[in-house]
Amino acid sequence: MTKVSRGPTTALYPCPVVLVSCGLGTRANIITLAWAGTLCSDPPTIGIGVRPSRHSHGLIQEVGEFVVNLPSADQVHWVDHCGTVSGRDEDKWAACDFSHVSGTEVQVPLIGECPINLECRLVQTVSLGSHDLFLGHVIAVQMDEQVLDEDGGLEVPKARLLTYVNGGYRTVGELLGRHGFSGSR
Repeated sequence: MTKVSRGPTTALYPCPVVLVSCGLGTRANIITLAWAGTLCSDPPTIGIGVRPSRHSHGLIQEVGEFVVNLPSADQVHWVDHCGTVSGRDEDKWAACDFSHVSGTEVQVPLIGECPINLECRLVQTVSLGSHDLFLGHVIAVQMDEQVLDEDGGLEVPKARLLTYVNGGYRTVGELLGRHGFSGSR
């Protein structure tokens, strides 16, 4: 096998696609991210990378909480939309017809239509360069009954979760659209 050398880049594939809800009340916002991952199991900790220039960055810092909502493949249009418009200019909740659902441990709203919601409390912010890494302890998880197996565990094919690879949204092997396909304003 012949390898081709590349300069430094982000080449960890696939990346999960998440909708992060942040902010409170009429200032609540949603940001689409592919820079998200599990960082620790005890305590359960998630990291999300957000550019300081993004509207959601300040909301996460201000409130100290966020929710990582895992969308399903049938929501890919709205996932793309939330990643191509700013919450400074549009109420993404209304545009996507997403419902605010109260969490059990955080004040930030969960996206009711997403099959999985991870309620997180911000524990640390690390400035990395173009992005800040927000570290959040997962303090509660909500899952739709429809994505659970008989034993109450996640049945991944039922959830139809999204990944992001080379500018495209995918489930396992299925291309669902390319960044910007929703024709957002």
